[in-house]
Amino acid sequence: MKTTSSDHIVVTGATGFLGSHLMPVLKSQYPANRLTGLSSQDYDLLDPAQTKRMFAELKPDILIHLAAYSGGIEANRKKQADFFHINLILMENVFHEAALNHVKKLVYPMGGCSYPGDATSPIGEAQMWKGFPVETSAGYSSAKKMGIVAGFAYRSQYGLASSIVVPGNMYGEHDNYIDGESHVIPGLIRRFHEAKLACRPAVAMWGTGKPTRDFVHAGDVAACFPYFIENDEPGPVNISSGARTSIRELSEKIAALTGYAGKLEWDESKPDGQLHKIFDVTKLKSLGLSCPTSLDAGLERTIRWFAANYDKPGAVRLAPK
Repeated sequence: MKTTSSDHIVVTGATGFLGSHLMPVLKSQYPANRLTGLSSQDYDLLDPAQTKRMFAELKPDILIHLAAYSGGIEANRKKQADFFHINLILMENVFHEAALNHVKKLVYPMGGCSYPGDATSPIGEAQMWKGFPVETSAGYSSAKKMGIVAGFAYRSQYGLASSIVVPGNMYGEHDNYIDGESHVIPGLIRRFHEAKLACRPAVAMWGTGKPTRDFVHAGDVAACFPYFIENDEPGPVNISSGARTSIRELSEKIAALTGYAGKLEWDESKPDGQLHKIFDVTKLKSLGLSCPTSLDAGLERTIRWFAANYDKPGAVRLAPK
């Protein structure tokens, strides 16, 4: 399918992390007067009545559903049921109303954590249903994974065209830097930045630093979305770099880029977690897409933004809302 100049594109979760990168991309490619970004202040999509009202009032032709309840490992571990309940309802309310209101295209991202906990790297899309997700985030990741089922079910019964995309470990400007909620890169950026400001001689690090991960700048993920708006690719499709980086190497890079000169003290009695988690991007490349930002370049941009905004009230998410 192809959009027309009259199609109304609506983005839920537009003020969130990925939304902050996606909205400028969409504004550069689509008419501004046909693009609407929403936050939870506009409509409570957990409420079926408000979800129904959103569709009635905005009449979206294209819907990008980013709204989600997300957080880091510790938050996921403590609130498994909340993460499951909220994300499942957010997904189902929107898919159901999109189908009933004859939306032309729905694009829905889910997390790479939805893959089985014992998936073999590089993790291809065919592994999605071959096991249970890592238990520490099973509530969130299982709820998001139901987007694949919703995509199939609503396409089968109602003809709703949807694309399910699977961003890798995203990082970048506008991320969540709240202690206990942040993911590894924003967590490390804040830790080293504040250690430098406090002149701390050392920073404690968990584990051996040997696990490897696949990181992708959120701007690269956002740049892929127009393809899924314009083409009927059901997915799921991994959107990531496919590059392997150890946690030790990542930590040393971030320490250097933040200007922290102290020691990194690794406590090898602490758990490492899953040893390797790299995404297979063969399918992404077959669509003519890629995530070209190198980790060094992406980290430099992110750390520069963080340092410039750290002292500005409300500019960086450092504390719970």
